[in-house]
Amino acid sequence: MKDLYETLGVSKTASADEIKKAYRKLARQYHPDRNPGDSSAEERFKEVQGAYDVLSDPEKRKQYDQLGSRMFQGAPGGGGFQWSGNIGDLGDLGDLFGGLFGRGSGATRERARDRRGADVGATVNLSFEDSLKGLTTKIPVELEIACSTCRGSGAEPGTTPTICPVCRGRGVTSEDEGFFAFSRPCARCGGDGTVVEKPCRKCHGSGRERRTKRYTVKIPAGVRDGTQIRLKGKGEAGVGGGPEGDLIVTTRVAPSKLFERKGADLVIEVPVTYSEAALGAEVEVPTPDGRISLKVPAGSQDGKLLRVRGKGAPQLNGGKKGDLLARVRLSVPTKLTKAEREAIENLQKVSNRDVREELRT
Repeated sequence: MKDLYETLGVSKTASADEIKKAYRKLARQYHPDRNPGDSSAEERFKEVQGAYDVLSDPEKRKQYDQLGSRMFQGAPGGGGFQWSGNIGDLGDLGDLFGGLFGRGSGATRERARDRRGADVGATVNLSFEDSLKGLTTKIPVELEIACSTCRGSGAEPGTTPTICPVCRGRGVTSEDEGFFAFSRPCARCGGDGTVVEKPCRKCHGSGRERRTKRYTVKIPAGVRDGTQIRLKGKGEAGVGGGPEGDLIVTTRVAPSKLFERKGADLVIEVPVTYSEAALGAEVEVPTPDGRISLKVPAGSQDGKLLRVRGKGAPQLNGGKKGDLLARVRLSVPTKLTKAEREAIENLQKVSNRDVREELRT
């Protein structure tokens, strides 16, 4: 028999924590759920479990240190004691395996017959204007729901699923392997704990059927591209009476030709002439609520942002609207009339301002 310390890869003076750490690492590596169909990995996993069972118990470890492999002589499988627990009997290690591999004792194992239905995703395409106003729409969703004939039981009407005769409803069976037992999902019921003797002719025993349903979805004002809306219980049917999943609707918002969105604020570019920027002016600009008059202060530079409070996008949490940010863009004509050219030339003659003075310092 292989030395138990060598099996775990630790020295004979290893502390309890070192033994536990080594066991965790090897158990993860060789667990059957991570190595399906690999008999050598399964045998290695059994060796690791057996070694840990001895070396983690102070009395068994003391006995092994004194007798070595002789302590197993005379017992079934060559063991002087029989470990009759399963993964769940290892305390926090049972919880570890339950989380990693979906296995464990009846208290930690989630049975397929009580499994929650899957979530279903859908997409709604919106114009930029509709994303600001919100709307109510209907969307088609293809999903699996409880069979209308057997109402989700999987059994032919007039019959019911029965307790599995092999595992007696536990969903797992135990096999003795030397000095410990190994738990496996029941091969007869697949871990459900129940069997269907007469499957439903419509769903063939699955308890589910595929259908397209139409759901009414309310899209709130202020959604953005990628906003997700969750509808509880509108997803696929659960298995064996488990709860339904959810419907998750994702919004896809088309870009606007006028506005750029920055959070709840909207940015719009407002072209102004040289004279309007220099002397100041009242200009009309569009907003989501209609056109408004905007005052451009005298001396406004290209790129200047003018804020209009409360004319932005609605906030999803029901708070105030964002602001409209009007960015001044100086419009320089590419062609001038004779009068325009004369006016600009006269301005050039009377202007004594050197705008490039800083470049010469």
